[in-house]
Amino acid sequence: MSVEITGPWRERYEEVLTPKALDFLVALDREFAARRVALLDTRRARRARYATGQLPQFLPETAHVRADPSWRVAPPAPGLLDRRVEITGPPDRKMTVNALNSGAQVWLADFEDATAPTWRNIIEGQLNLIDALDRRIDFRTAEGKRYALGERLATIVVRPRGWHLVEKHIVVDGRPVSATLVDFGLYFFHCAQRQLDAGRGPYFYLPKLESHREARLWNEVFVFAQQHLGIPVGTIRATVLIETITAAFEMEEILYELREHAAGLNAGRWDYIFSIIKNFGDRPEFVLPDRAEVTMAVPFMRAYTELLVRTCHRRGAHAIGGMAAFIPSRDPKLNEAALAKVRADKEREAGDGFDGSWVAHPGLVPVCRDVFDVVLGDRPHQIDRRRDDVQVTADDLLAVDRTPGRVTPAGLRANVAVALRYFDAWLGGTGAAAIATRPTDGGVAVNLMEDAATAEIARCQVWQWIHHATPLAGGGVVTADLVRSIVEEEVAELRAGRPASGRDRAAAAAELFERHALAEDLTDFFTVDAYARHLVTVVPRGGVLGAVS
Repeated sequence: MSVEITGPWRERYEEVLTPKALDFLVALDREFAARRVALLDTRRARRARYATGQLPQFLPETAHVRADPSWRVAPPAPGLLDRRVEITGPPDRKMTVNALNSGAQVWLADFEDATAPTWRNIIEGQLNLIDALDRRIDFRTAEGKRYALGERLATIVVRPRGWHLVEKHIVVDGRPVSATLVDFGLYFFHCAQRQLDAGRGPYFYLPKLESHREARLWNEVFVFAQQHLGIPVGTIRATVLIETITAAFEMEEILYELREHAAGLNAGRWDYIFSIIKNFGDRPEFVLPDRAEVTMAVPFMRAYTELLVRTCHRRGAHAIGGMAAFIPSRDPKLNEAALAKVRADKEREAGDGFDGSWVAHPGLVPVCRDVFDVVLGDRPHQIDRRRDDVQVTADDLLAVDRTPGRVTPAGLRANVAVALRYFDAWLGGTGAAAIATRPTDGGVAVNLMEDAATAEIARCQVWQWIHHATPLAGGGVVTADLVRSIVEEEVAELRAGRPASGRDRAAAAAELFERHALAEDLTDFFTVDAYARHLVTVVPRGGVLGAVS
């Protein structure tokens, strides 16, 4: 088997794409590529069954796993005992320094939803992690501002891209390698021993799993990688994002499959809502109101989060709460109101038994920490709080029709505006974008950190509302023509004052939106198509750069 790099070669890329690192990627691909494809086929078959009226359920064939009270996950690894505040963001150079210095216990270095997967972002993100562990990432901006690492740094946890994505710039025997294995493999190859030398370990967040069989594949990847590089088996720790409706029915089984390497579960709220629409969007009882109305307090979201805490604590794992996406501004009144909402959200999580939670900006770290300090005190977590009072049924997890709220003209426009602006940023290489929300209640717009998951919700809700001719509060219904008129207005605003290249990118964002929000069928992920069309830059080098026989 041979591997070829088809992406542009830039300064220091040879430090990441070494012959031995490429050989490791080939070994991972050789071992796991076929199983990955088979699991993706299983996903498609499952969704086809849902389209015929079937609904998910707790699996009867794994009832013995759920009923067995004796098994536990591995004990917390160094640096993962106290996780009360976790900050997320892409591994660009500035974010790497700011996140590590933020005062959070954990930094989720995100190659997934917060990173537009350009070749440069992927390889330089790996370089930044190596440099951070070697403490040589200090730098100055063009304006002269200096960024340097402090003494107390957050624990790094890497989130690779999901199983559904490929990396078209690394080709093995003529086909692209799994993006998941690229992100995992390069970081593990270069940084596992570095982390062990620093008293931590190679830790990961696993995104968009849909079943315990996908967790089993991850566990096999972990065992193989550790054995291949001579790292003790069980060194890796992984936290799984429960961000699909199917995974919500298999939480215990997912922990069981990963139990030697499991660190906990996270409530990935935005992708979870996206998953609901993607799987059941054809059915009228699953139509959701404005995104702002789908809070963590609505019945189906409440059932999901309470079940997650109960499941984690029953098995000795951390339960990590959802994202606070507010971006602080210079307006003190705006900040006061928004931070009050953030605080209330974190108080709900801490009160429900979560052991920590996510924030998107260093300015939110103190708010989240203060809330969890009140509940935890000197304890590192509250895993001993079992939540045996929680009893969640399949009907509870699927009670979307009990969600209060309306579909409003402002909510429709907000979805179009957010999706267009995010697509525009993503096409420009930015995967985490601060975008001003369009208030649906007459309030003041606030900046939220939007990523691929929130853009997916926005475009899927628009598709769902068109598909069902959903009535709008105040009169009228959502139609494709109405949406196109809003797109035209929003694109005109995006293009205003831009040079020609910026206007072209806004037009590309509009075309991307229409292809994935206005089509007859709802696509699984906008990122698959958009990556292939817009972010792949192939530069054939005329030779093999690494090989494994």
